[in-house]
Amino acid sequence: MKKIAMVAALMAAVGVSGAAQAADVTLRIASQLPPKSHIVQNLELFKKEVEEKSNGDISVEIYDSATLYKDKEIPSAVGSGSIEMGSASLTRYAGDVPAVDVFYQPFLIDSEAKVRAAVAPDSPVRGPLDKAIADTGSTVLWWQAYGGTVMLSKGAPIHTPKDLEGKKVRVFGKSLGQFVEAANGAPTLISGSEQYLAYQRGTVDVGMTGISGVKSRKLWEVMDTVTVTNMADVEFLVMINTDFWKGLTEDQRGIITAAARDAEKDVRDRMSAIEAEAFKESEEAGMTIYTPTEEEVKQWRAVSQPVYDSFLKEAGPLGKEVFDAAKKL
Repeated sequence: MKKIAMVAALMAAVGVSGAAQAADVTLRIASQLPPKSHIVQNLELFKKEVEEKSNGDISVEIYDSATLYKDKEIPSAVGSGSIEMGSASLTRYAGDVPAVDVFYQPFLIDSEAKVRAAVAPDSPVRGPLDKAIADTGSTVLWWQAYGGTVMLSKGAPIHTPKDLEGKKVRVFGKSLGQFVEAANGAPTLISGSEQYLAYQRGTVDVGMTGISGVKSRKLWEVMDTVTVTNMADVEFLVMINTDFWKGLTEDQRGIITAAARDAEKDVRDRMSAIEAEAFKESEEAGMTIYTPTEEEVKQWRAVSQPVYDSFLKEAGPLGKEVFDAAKKL
């Protein structure tokens, strides 16, 4: 009830227009990311197309910056029908579908070509995951590219696993936590929206995130070095409550599906430029950008095997299926 009251209060506060109230269907989308994030901008692109193509019959309201739900709360909020739609990190589904962590197996899907092949609709990697997520009460509409994983630190780059020994490291998924443990570090699961304070307060010594998040959250104010490891591909999902989806007309679903397809293509095609711009702005803001040498990358890969072994053991047949498919990319 608190969540419902909060939504009502927020709608009143932002002054939902009469036109929006008159819409046949209203889609509320929750995101933990700020308005400047390319993820939220991608949602705005979707909103614009849906409202235009439906002639205002479908209204889209975006609640960014964890206004309604934190990242970890969004999957259950959408699955339960507390909100119609949400955008959340793929790894937030790891509890229900452990196999999604295939994207966070260190250095497994570590190039743009491999990523594009893995995330293509109905690919042998993504297809089975979308179907498994459907069992949580949500239907996946599209995937949002967030880029490769980088490490953030203060004072010096993270050259090798030895540099993580005894360090507290912000992670955003179980497999990345196991990777940190394999390097004798101490993983700490921290939501994306809570990163800034965690770095500012020294809750953790090192961070893992996408470079676009450094830009949108101005993390250069609290960290000064980026190590470009690209050891995992960060993906976000946009999903809609399945019962709500089934209740829409065929025409409404068609408009939403087309807009989702366009939004997915747009963000995927722009990801390289988005990352390049984020690296540029981070450097201009005073950050040191460090790319590991081939020898250093070999040392990182050497500590990855226990993570693979654990994933294959815990993710079951589906995990093995998508892991084997990813290795063939």
